[in-house]
Amino acid sequence: MSAIASSLPETRGAWKLPSRGKVGMACLIFAESAIFTIFVVAYLFYIGKSLTGPTPREVLETPIFYTICLLSSSLTIHFAAKFLERGRRGAFLLLWLLTITLGGLFLYGTGVEWHRLIYEHGLTISTNLFGTTYYSLVGLHASHVIAGLSMLSIVLIFGLAGRVGPEHSGRVDVLSMYWHFVDVVWIVVFTVVYVIGR
Repeated sequence: MSAIASSLPETRGAWKLPSRGKVGMACLIFAESAIFTIFVVAYLFYIGKSLTGPTPREVLETPIFYTICLLSSSLTIHFAAKFLERGRRGAFLLLWLLTITLGGLFLYGTGVEWHRLIYEHGLTISTNLFGTTYYSLVGLHASHVIAGLSMLSIVLIFGLAGRVGPEHSGRVDVLSMYWHFVDVVWIVVFTVVYVIGR
């Protein structure tokens, strides 16, 4: 019987269990998506219900450049992971650093916007319903960007120390999933806050 089994050709593309890391990250993303959904629905529900100003139309400026930076970082992290898989560590580190830089620029843009809103327009989280929902939603996303940048930076440090190689490409893919999630969430937040909400 074993002789017959050993003589059978191996099935190409046979199904195998997904990695625990990817399953774990998918579960985290699902849970985080539920949290973001609550904040997005709250923002949409309270649009136009502030009794006092300022209003979104009066103070918000569309962050096109910083949005392009964040969305571009999805491309750089994707190609960085591919280069690591092929053993091209130099290209991986360069694109990984570029991903961190683009994410950092986005976070800087958020800080600049908040500074302008607070000190030029007097909009704080307690000013009105718009301020409360705006800072809650955008702040929630910013906190996820910070968490992502922290993890990316740790990988970069290990990479510069020569401790990240092709054998770690699976783990890098898991981290890439989180970063892509952060980018996709921003598309939703951008649409809700800067398109629908104005």
